[in-house]
Amino acid sequence: MLIVDSHQDLAWNMLTFGRDYTLPVKETRRLEAGGQTPLRNGDSLLGWPEYQRGQVAVIFATLFAAPLRRKLGNWDTLTYSDSKEAHSSYSAQLDSYHRLVDDHPDKFQLVQTLQDLEAVLTAWSGDQQEDHPVGLVILMEGAEGVRQPDELEHWWQRGVRLIGPAWAGTRYCGGTNEPGPLTSEGFALLEAMNEFGFILDLTHMDEQAVFQALDVYPGALAATHSNPLTLLKGADINRFLSDRVIEGLLERDGIIGIPPFNKFLRWSWQPSDGREAVSLETVVNHIDYICQMAGDANHVGIGTDFDGGFGLGSVPHEIDSVADLQKLIPLLREKGYAENDIRAIMGDNWLSLLKSTLPVSA
Repeated sequence: MLIVDSHQDLAWNMLTFGRDYTLPVKETRRLEAGGQTPLRNGDSLLGWPEYQRGQVAVIFATLFAAPLRRKLGNWDTLTYSDSKEAHSSYSAQLDSYHRLVDDHPDKFQLVQTLQDLEAVLTAWSGDQQEDHPVGLVILMEGAEGVRQPDELEHWWQRGVRLIGPAWAGTRYCGGTNEPGPLTSEGFALLEAMNEFGFILDLTHMDEQAVFQALDVYPGALAATHSNPLTLLKGADINRFLSDRVIEGLLERDGIIGIPPFNKFLRWSWQPSDGREAVSLETVVNHIDYICQMAGDANHVGIGTDFDGGFGLGSVPHEIDSVADLQKLIPLLREKGYAENDIRAIMGDNWLSLLKSTLPVSA
Protein backbone atom coordinates (compact mmCIF):
# COMPACT_ATOMS: atom_id res chain seq x y z
CA MET A 1 0.00 0.00 0.00
CA LEU A 2 1.64 3.24 -1.17
CA ILE A 3 2.20 6.06 1.30
CA VAL A 4 2.21 9.79 0.64
CA ASP A 5 3.82 11.89 3.39
CA SER A 6 2.73 15.52 3.23
CA HIS A 7 5.59 17.04 5.23
CA GLN A 8 9.30 16.27 5.45
CA ASP A 9 12.04 18.84 6.09
CA LEU A 10 14.71 17.38 3.82
CA ALA A 11 16.42 20.51 2.46
CA TRP A 12 16.73 22.13 5.88
CA ASN A 13 18.54 19.02 7.11
CA MET A 14 20.71 18.69 4.01
CA LEU A 15 21.96 22.27 4.26
CA THR A 16 22.07 22.59 8.06
CA PHE A 17 23.52 19.22 9.01
CA GLY A 18 24.80 17.81 5.74
CA ARG A 19 22.44 14.84 5.89
CA ASP A 20 22.42 12.56 2.86
CA TYR A 21 18.96 11.09 2.36
CA THR A 22 20.19 8.58 -0.19
CA LEU A 23 21.75 6.69 2.74
CA PRO A 24 20.06 4.17 5.03
CA VAL A 25 18.84 5.53 8.36
CA LYS A 26 21.28 3.35 10.28
CA GLU A 27 24.21 4.73 8.29
CA THR A 28 23.15 8.32 8.97
CA ARG A 29 22.88 7.54 12.68
CA ARG A 30 26.30 5.87 12.65
CA LEU A 31 27.91 8.86 10.95
CA GLU A 32 26.31 11.29 13.40
CA ALA A 33 26.86 9.25 16.58
CA GLY A 34 28.63 11.26 19.27
CA GLY A 35 28.21 14.51 17.35
CA GLN A 36 26.00 17.55 17.83
CA THR A 37 23.39 16.83 15.16
CA PRO A 38 21.38 14.24 17.16
CA LEU A 39 21.40 16.63 20.14
CA ARG A 40 19.97 19.41 18.02
CA ASN A 41 17.58 17.52 15.76
CA GLY A 42 17.36 13.95 17.05
CA ASP A 43 18.36 10.74 15.32
CA SER A 44 17.14 10.75 11.73
CA LEU A 45 14.01 8.85 10.75
CA LEU A 46 14.51 9.18 6.99
CA GLY A 47 16.55 7.41 4.33
CA TRP A 48 16.02 6.25 0.78
CA PRO A 49 16.13 2.50 1.55
CA GLU A 50 13.46 3.11 4.21
CA TYR A 51 11.29 4.90 1.65
CA GLN A 52 11.54 1.76 -0.46
CA ARG A 53 10.77 -0.63 2.38
CA GLY A 54 7.87 1.50 3.59
CA GLN A 55 6.57 2.17 0.06
CA VAL A 56 6.72 5.91 0.62
CA ALA A 57 6.17 6.96 -2.97
CA VAL A 58 5.59 10.72 -2.70
CA ILE A 59 6.81 13.34 -0.22
CA PHE A 60 5.85 16.96 0.22
CA ALA A 61 9.41 18.27 0.64
CA THR A 62 9.69 21.61 2.37
CA LEU A 63 11.48 24.89 2.02
CA PHE A 64 11.86 26.19 5.56
CA ALA A 65 13.72 28.97 7.34
CA ALA A 66 13.01 30.55 10.71
CA PRO A 67 13.02 34.27 11.47
CA LEU A 68 16.15 35.47 13.23
CA ARG A 69 14.19 36.02 16.46
CA ARG A 70 13.62 32.25 16.61
CA LYS A 71 17.25 31.28 15.90
CA LEU A 72 18.23 28.27 18.03
CA GLY A 73 21.99 28.84 18.10
CA ASN A 74 25.02 29.57 15.96
CA TRP A 75 24.50 26.24 14.19
CA ASP A 76 21.02 27.35 13.04
CA THR A 77 22.17 28.92 9.80
CA LEU A 78 18.94 28.95 7.78
CA THR A 79 17.41 32.00 9.45
CA TYR A 80 16.51 35.40 8.09
CA SER A 81 16.17 38.98 9.27
CA ASP A 82 14.25 40.25 6.26
CA SER A 83 12.55 39.05 3.09
CA LYS A 84 15.76 39.35 1.07
CA GLU A 85 17.54 36.88 3.36
CA ALA A 86 14.47 34.62 3.41
CA HIS A 87 14.41 34.60 -0.40
CA SER A 88 18.07 33.63 -0.48
CA SER A 89 17.60 30.80 2.04
CA TYR A 90 14.56 29.34 0.32
CA SER A 91 16.30 29.58 -3.05
CA ALA A 92 19.31 27.67 -1.73
CA GLN A 93 17.02 24.94 -0.44
CA LEU A 94 15.18 24.70 -3.72
CA ASP A 95 18.55 24.46 -5.48
CA SER A 96 19.39 21.52 -3.20
CA TYR A 97 16.29 19.63 -4.33
CA HIS A 98 17.12 20.23 -7.97
CA ARG A 99 20.66 18.95 -7.36
CA LEU A 100 19.27 15.92 -5.55
CA VAL A 101 17.08 14.87 -8.48
CA ASP A 102 19.80 15.73 -11.02
CA ASP A 103 22.42 13.69 -9.16
CA HIS A 104 20.13 10.78 -8.24
CA PRO A 105 17.36 10.53 -10.87
CA ASP A 106 16.94 6.86 -10.05
CA LYS A 107 16.12 7.74 -6.43
CA PHE A 108 14.27 11.10 -6.48
CA GLN A 109 12.11 12.89 -9.04
CA LEU A 110 10.59 16.34 -8.85
CA VAL A 111 6.80 16.34 -9.19
CA GLN A 112 5.63 19.52 -10.90
CA THR A 113 2.96 18.20 -13.28
CA LEU A 114 0.44 15.42 -13.63
CA GLN A 115 2.86 13.78 -16.06
CA ASP A 116 5.54 13.77 -13.36
CA LEU A 117 3.17 12.30 -10.81
CA GLU A 118 1.97 9.58 -13.15
CA ALA A 119 5.57 8.68 -14.01
CA VAL A 120 6.37 8.18 -10.32
CA LEU A 121 3.21 6.17 -9.65
CA THR A 122 3.77 4.03 -12.75
CA ALA A 123 7.27 3.20 -11.52
CA TRP A 124 5.84 2.12 -8.16
CA SER A 125 3.19 -0.04 -9.83
CA GLY A 126 5.85 -2.38 -11.18
CA ASP A 127 7.86 -5.10 -9.48
CA GLN A 128 7.94 -4.30 -5.76
CA GLN A 129 11.33 -6.00 -5.52
CA GLU A 130 12.82 -3.27 -7.68
CA ASP A 131 13.88 0.18 -6.55
CA HIS A 132 11.52 3.06 -7.28
CA PRO A 133 12.03 6.83 -7.43
CA VAL A 134 10.46 8.92 -4.69
CA GLY A 135 8.44 11.89 -5.92
CA LEU A 136 9.14 15.29 -4.33
CA VAL A 137 6.34 17.87 -4.28
CA ILE A 138 7.80 21.18 -3.11
CA LEU A 139 6.07 22.95 -0.21
CA MET A 140 7.12 26.41 0.95
CA GLU A 141 6.59 26.59 4.72
CA GLY A 142 6.36 30.25 5.64
CA ALA A 143 6.11 32.66 2.73
CA GLU A 144 8.68 35.30 3.66
CA GLY A 145 10.77 34.05 0.74
CA VAL A 146 8.18 35.59 -1.56
CA ARG A 147 9.32 39.20 -1.49
CA GLN A 148 6.30 40.36 -3.49
CA PRO A 149 3.39 38.53 -5.14
CA ASP A 150 4.72 38.94 -8.67
CA GLU A 151 7.59 36.62 -7.69
CA LEU A 152 5.17 33.69 -7.44
CA GLU A 153 5.67 32.95 -11.11
CA HIS A 154 9.38 32.37 -10.40
CA TRP A 155 8.62 29.94 -7.56
CA TRP A 156 5.97 28.15 -9.62
CA GLN A 157 8.30 27.71 -12.58
CA ARG A 158 10.96 26.27 -10.27
CA GLY A 159 8.55 23.67 -8.89
CA VAL A 160 6.85 24.99 -5.75
CA ARG A 161 3.26 23.73 -5.60
CA LEU A 162 2.11 24.44 -2.03
CA ILE A 163 2.61 27.52 0.14
CA GLY A 164 1.93 28.02 3.83
CA PRO A 165 1.95 31.76 4.59
CA ALA A 166 3.09 31.28 8.19
CA TRP A 167 5.37 29.36 10.50
CA ALA A 168 5.90 31.96 13.16
CA GLY A 169 4.18 35.23 12.37
CA THR A 170 5.08 36.72 9.01
CA ARG A 171 4.28 39.95 7.25
CA TYR A 172 1.45 38.00 5.65
CA CYS A 173 -0.37 36.74 8.77
CA GLY A 174 -0.09 35.56 12.35
CA GLY A 175 1.50 32.20 13.04
CA THR A 176 2.44 29.81 15.81
CA ASN A 177 2.82 31.66 19.13
CA GLU A 178 2.45 34.96 17.26
CA PRO A 179 -1.27 35.50 16.62
CA GLY A 180 -2.75 37.90 14.15
CA PRO A 181 -5.01 38.17 11.07
CA LEU A 182 -4.15 38.26 7.42
CA THR A 183 -2.52 41.55 6.53
CA SER A 184 -3.13 43.51 3.35
CA GLU A 185 0.00 41.81 1.98
CA GLY A 186 -1.46 38.47 3.03
CA PHE A 187 -4.66 39.05 1.08
CA ALA A 188 -2.61 40.09 -1.96
CA LEU A 189 -0.47 36.95 -1.63
CA LEU A 190 -3.52 34.67 -1.58
CA GLU A 191 -5.04 36.41 -4.59
CA ALA A 192 -1.84 35.90 -6.57
CA MET A 193 -1.43 32.29 -5.37
CA ASN A 194 -4.86 31.44 -6.71
CA GLU A 195 -3.97 32.73 -10.17
CA PHE A 196 -1.28 30.03 -10.45
CA GLY A 197 -3.11 27.26 -8.65
CA PHE A 198 -0.97 26.88 -5.54
CA ILE A 199 -2.39 24.70 -2.78
CA LEU A 200 -2.77 26.81 0.37
CA ASP A 201 -1.33 25.14 3.48
CA LEU A 202 -3.12 26.43 6.58
CA THR A 203 -0.68 24.78 9.00
CA HIS A 204 0.85 27.25 11.50
CA MET A 205 -1.55 30.05 10.50
CA ASP A 206 -3.29 31.75 13.41
CA GLU A 207 -6.97 30.84 13.62
CA GLN A 208 -8.13 34.36 12.79
CA ALA A 209 -6.07 34.26 9.59
CA VAL A 210 -7.33 30.75 8.79
CA PHE A 211 -10.97 31.82 8.83
CA GLN A 212 -10.17 34.80 6.62
CA ALA A 213 -8.37 32.48 4.20
CA LEU A 214 -11.28 30.04 4.18
CA ASP A 215 -13.52 32.93 3.16
CA VAL A 216 -11.38 34.42 0.41
CA TYR A 217 -9.20 31.68 -1.05
CA PRO A 218 -11.10 29.78 -3.76
CA GLY A 219 -8.32 27.31 -4.52
CA ALA A 220 -7.37 24.00 -2.92
CA LEU A 221 -6.69 23.90 0.82
CA ALA A 222 -4.83 21.59 3.18
CA ALA A 223 -3.24 21.44 6.61
CA THR A 224 -0.21 19.33 5.82
CA HIS A 225 0.96 18.59 9.37
CA SER A 226 -1.59 19.49 12.03
CA ASN A 227 -3.31 17.69 14.89
CA PRO A 228 -6.80 18.20 16.36
CA LEU A 229 -6.70 20.51 19.37
CA THR A 230 -9.52 18.71 21.17
CA LEU A 231 -7.32 15.63 21.66
CA LEU A 232 -4.47 17.67 23.17
CA LYS A 233 -5.70 18.48 26.66
CA GLY A 234 -3.94 21.47 28.18
CA ALA A 235 -2.51 22.75 24.90
CA ASP A 236 -3.08 26.50 25.10
CA ILE A 237 -1.37 27.29 21.81
CA ASN A 238 -2.53 28.30 18.34
CA ARG A 239 -0.49 25.54 16.65
CA PHE A 240 -3.32 22.98 16.48
CA LEU A 241 -6.68 22.78 14.73
CA SER A 242 -9.80 23.64 16.70
CA ASP A 243 -13.00 21.85 15.78
CA ARG A 244 -14.22 25.05 14.12
CA VAL A 245 -11.14 25.10 11.86
CA ILE A 246 -11.51 21.40 11.08
CA GLU A 247 -15.16 21.96 10.15
CA GLY A 248 -14.13 24.84 7.90
CA LEU A 249 -11.54 22.68 6.17
CA LEU A 250 -14.01 19.85 5.69
CA GLU A 251 -16.57 22.22 4.18
CA ARG A 252 -13.91 23.24 1.65
CA ASP A 253 -12.93 19.61 0.94
CA GLY A 254 -9.52 20.11 2.54
CA ILE A 255 -7.16 17.41 3.80
CA ILE A 256 -5.37 17.24 7.15
CA GLY A 257 -2.04 15.46 7.60
CA ILE A 258 -1.44 13.93 11.05
CA PRO A 259 2.14 14.10 12.43
CA PRO A 260 3.21 11.13 14.61
CA PHE A 261 5.18 13.39 16.97
CA ASN A 262 4.66 12.46 20.62
CA LYS A 263 4.25 16.04 21.85
CA PHE A 264 1.57 16.60 19.19
CA LEU A 265 -0.17 13.33 20.08
CA ARG A 266 -0.23 13.85 23.84
CA TRP A 267 0.49 17.39 24.96
CA SER A 268 1.65 16.33 28.43
CA TRP A 269 4.39 14.13 26.95
CA GLN A 270 7.98 14.97 27.86
CA PRO A 271 11.18 13.27 26.63
CA SER A 272 11.71 11.97 30.15
CA ASP A 273 8.50 9.94 29.73
CA GLY A 274 10.24 7.81 27.11
CA ARG A 275 9.03 6.64 23.73
CA GLU A 276 6.94 3.86 25.26
CA ALA A 277 4.53 6.42 26.71
CA VAL A 278 2.94 7.01 23.28
CA SER A 279 1.91 4.37 20.74
CA LEU A 280 0.74 4.25 17.15
CA GLU A 281 -2.77 3.68 18.48
CA THR A 282 -2.71 7.34 19.49
CA VAL A 283 -1.93 8.28 15.89
CA VAL A 284 -4.91 6.19 14.77
CA ASN A 285 -7.08 8.01 17.32
CA HIS A 286 -6.10 11.36 15.81
CA ILE A 287 -6.85 10.05 12.32
CA ASP A 288 -10.16 8.62 13.49
CA TYR A 289 -11.15 11.93 15.09
CA ILE A 290 -10.97 13.67 11.72
CA CYS A 291 -12.82 10.81 10.03
CA GLN A 292 -15.63 10.91 12.59
CA MET A 293 -16.03 14.65 12.10
CA ALA A 294 -16.03 14.26 8.33
CA GLY A 295 -18.24 11.21 8.21
CA ASP A 296 -15.77 9.58 5.84
CA ALA A 297 -12.05 8.81 5.42
CA ASN A 298 -11.48 11.24 2.55
CA HIS A 299 -10.08 14.22 4.42
CA VAL A 300 -7.13 12.93 6.43
CA GLY A 301 -3.66 11.64 5.64
CA ILE A 302 -0.14 11.32 7.00
CA GLY A 303 2.06 14.39 7.42
CA THR A 304 4.96 13.24 9.56
CA ASP A 305 7.06 16.41 9.92
CA PHE A 306 10.09 14.04 10.03
CA ASP A 307 13.19 15.33 10.53
CA GLY A 308 11.61 18.64 11.55
CA GLY A 309 13.23 19.45 14.86
CA PHE A 310 12.74 16.04 16.43
CA GLY A 311 13.90 12.50 15.82
CA LEU A 312 13.72 8.90 16.92
CA GLY A 313 13.39 9.68 20.62
CA SER A 314 10.21 11.72 20.10
CA VAL A 315 7.99 9.39 18.08
CA PRO A 316 5.79 6.43 19.10
CA HIS A 317 7.82 3.45 20.25
CA GLU A 318 6.80 1.27 17.29
CA ILE A 319 8.54 3.63 14.85
CA ASP A 320 12.22 3.18 14.06
CA SER A 321 12.03 4.92 10.68
CA VAL A 322 9.58 6.22 8.12
CA ALA A 323 9.19 2.63 6.87
CA ASP A 324 7.21 1.81 10.00
CA LEU A 325 4.29 3.97 8.92
CA GLN A 326 3.10 0.72 7.32
CA LYS A 327 2.33 -0.45 10.87
CA LEU A 328 -0.65 1.90 10.87
CA ILE A 329 -2.44 -0.31 8.35
CA PRO A 330 -3.29 -3.26 10.66
CA LEU A 331 -4.25 -0.82 13.42
CA LEU A 332 -6.69 0.92 11.10
CA ARG A 333 -8.12 -2.48 10.15
CA GLU A 334 -8.60 -3.29 13.82
CA LYS A 335 -10.40 0.05 14.18
CA GLY A 336 -12.88 -1.13 11.54
CA TYR A 337 -11.64 0.76 8.50
CA ALA A 338 -12.21 -0.84 5.09
CA GLU A 339 -9.32 -1.34 2.69
CA ASN A 340 -10.37 1.51 0.41
CA ASP A 341 -10.54 3.87 3.39
CA ILE A 342 -7.11 2.78 4.58
CA ARG A 343 -5.67 3.39 1.11
CA ALA A 344 -7.25 6.84 1.17
CA ILE A 345 -5.67 7.66 4.53
CA MET A 346 -2.24 6.29 3.70
CA GLY A 347 -1.90 8.13 0.42
CA ASP A 348 -4.84 8.27 -1.96
CA ASN A 349 -6.33 11.41 -0.42
CA TRP A 350 -3.14 13.35 -1.05
CA LEU A 351 -2.87 11.87 -4.53
CA SER A 352 -6.42 12.97 -5.31
CA LEU A 353 -5.56 16.50 -4.21
CA LEU A 354 -2.47 16.55 -6.40
CA LYS A 355 -4.33 15.12 -9.39
CA SER A 356 -6.95 17.86 -9.08
CA THR A 357 -4.44 20.71 -8.82
CA LEU A 358 -1.22 19.91 -10.70
CA PRO A 359 -0.94 21.21 -14.25
CA VAL A 360 -1.16 18.59 -16.97
CA SER A 361 2.29 19.40 -18.29
CA ALA A 362 5.01 22.01 -17.94
